[in-house]
Amino acid sequence: MEEVFDNSYFKQKKEKARQIYDSQRTIFSPFFKQDIILNSDGFHHLRYSARRERNKNEQILKFTLLPLGLQIIKTATTLQEYRKLLSPVGEKSKRDGSVAMKMIEWWGFIAIFVKHEIKVRVVLRKVGEGNIHFWSVMPYSHLKTGKKQKLFTEGLEDA
Repeated sequence: MEEVFDNSYFKQKKEKARQIYDSQRTIFSPFFKQDIILNSDGFHHLRYSARRERNKNEQILKFTLLPLGLQIIKTATTLQEYRKLLSPVGEKSKRDGSVAMKMIEWWGFIAIFVKHEIKVRVVLRKVGEGNIHFWSVMPYSHLKTGKKQKLFTEGLEDA
């Protein structure tokens, strides 16, 4: 069951995240030594997973972490995670029901933000021969401070 939330707060967080995301179409990555694309696929994935809308609280969390994820892209020089998989892409063919397959690569970068006491993962993705683009951001884990990781919801945009 989805938790109760303030719809105006959700809209405010979504709009703020959209402004941050749309204010730059690319971010230079020192790891890849090239620009990472911020396209509509990445922002859509903050709101939807496997063609289903994420619950509002999960969306708010992703919107809140977005500035930290973009900061990771700008500074990360060490890769923590990598995956490559042949996956279905796009809609089923109306003719025969088949789905095109493409090689998809994912890269995961993790950073600790001491000021906010949070560890964050950002995921970049490349479909086939396309460009590398922002795919997702999420809290990574609890910090080893003996207490549960804090998830600050205010002031992260200024990080």
